[in-house]
Amino acid sequence: MTALTEITLAEARAGLAAKQFSARELAEGYIAAMEMVRPLNAYITETPEIALDMAAAADGRLAKGEARPLDGIPVAVKDLFCTKGVLTTAASHILDGFQPPYESTVTEKLWRPAR
Repeated sequence: MTALTEITLAEARAGLAAKQFSARELAEGYIAAMEMVRPLNAYITETPEIALDMAAAADGRLAKGEARPLDGIPVAVKDLFCTKGVLTTAASHILDGFQPPYESTVTEKLWRPAR
């Protein structure tokens, strides 16, 4: 089987729908890949625990046939979009330690259920 980090988004959606792998397995694959490239400083704030929690919720919805359009697909959010309670610095030391008490419009729309 191809590594889960090497499949396309469409293949990931199809694989999740066909129960070839779980959202958790997909998230774990991307978390492992993120850890391997840590020396590149590609990610400012890593949130694997949030990814695994979101994957568990997605697996639940997938099992019930209530999947959202991108359910179970791991995403990385650019550090300039505020994510409630998650260190968000826009790669600037001016914002060192800033954990927004609100969600950006971009991420709010990404997380909310489809209508």
